[in-house]
Amino acid sequence: MPTLIPAPLRVTAVGNKPKLIHEFVGKATTRTGDVSVAHMNSPGGWEEPGQRPEFKEITLVLAGVLRVEHKGGVLDVRGGQAVICEPGEWVRYSTPEAEGAEYVAICLPAFSPKTVHRDD
Repeated sequence: MPTLIPAPLRVTAVGNKPKLIHEFVGKATTRTGDVSVAHMNSPGGWEEPGQRPEFKEITLVLAGVLRVEHKGGVLDVRGGQAVICEPGEWVRYSTPEAEGAEYVAICLPAFSPKTVHRDD
């Protein structure tokens, strides 16, 4: 039987500026451990610490630019584009342009503060 998610749960974000995270599926909302799906809105100039997560993260940028720093360089992912970051790969996300970014993040298995392994 299909399960309706009537509303997402607002999750606290990490970073230098307030960022809106609304988790629709995941450990916090549906107690789902195999996948998480969250809608995010990051303001211009937002950045978070680097991380080396244990999960695969697929990010679909709806609008704006999401910058993804990695050991090999930098990717600017624009509205209408997506990026896949593999487990164990060091990445750092930011929104360098004034309009910020709107995007959807899908993590396999689900996002967890215990498995994201952020830099100090």
